[in-house]
Amino acid sequence: MPDWLTPSHFIMLGLLLSFAIAHSGLAALRPWGEQRIGARLYRVLFALVSLPLATGLIIYFFNHRYDGQQFWQLQGVPGIESIVWWLSAISFLFLYPATFNLLEIAAVQKPEVHLYETGIIRITRHPQMVGQIIWCIAHTLWLGTSFMVVTSIGLILHHLFGVWHGDRRLSDRYGEAFEAVKVRTSVIPFVAILQGHQTLKFAEFIRPAYVGVAGFILLLWWAHPLLIQATANVPW
Repeated sequence: MPDWLTPSHFIMLGLLLSFAIAHSGLAALRPWGEQRIGARLYRVLFALVSLPLATGLIIYFFNHRYDGQQFWQLQGVPGIESIVWWLSAISFLFLYPATFNLLEIAAVQKPEVHLYETGIIRITRHPQMVGQIIWCIAHTLWLGTSFMVVTSIGLILHHLFGVWHGDRRLSDRYGEAFEAVKVRTSVIPFVAILQGHQTLKFAEFIRPAYVGVAGFILLLWWAHPLLIQATANVPW
């Protein structure tokens, strides 16, 4: 193997695979689990498994993001930093869409499975997949390393699997109702709108959750250097 193909590349793929199996596996087992321990407790279990795995992924990514081969170096090119930040901000608007009930996510209210067709779902039926691809493009452009390329491939593959997995679970639960939603929405952004199956309603985006996401983006922009410093103290 070439010298630049460090063990961290394979460790990152292993961490991504572990997270994907746990996250998607628990999502698939949700109906079975909720029947036995209840929706709230299952959501707590889901969080207790997913959040530590995600935290470990983030720490390892920060500490090894410059590993391997440097394919390109664009960080000194004028305008690149602004492009990366804007793409990252847009990615979070898709990654954390306001179609979710935050009280259900926190298990304050009973978590439910919803069949959404409003807000950002009018743009794409799988906003998290779109947001993850945009995030990967931005960070791959900025870092330009083989480790980042491997990380992006792993993340995108997981979210592409999530497209199939999510549609299958909604189809199993809602049947013909979901098939009708599939006709009126699209996986690729704006395709359903261009085909005339869907129209944007900007009033649906005026919601407190979107304000929360915007605030999170600003907080992340401010705390990004601190986050890098903090993870550097973790010997991993």
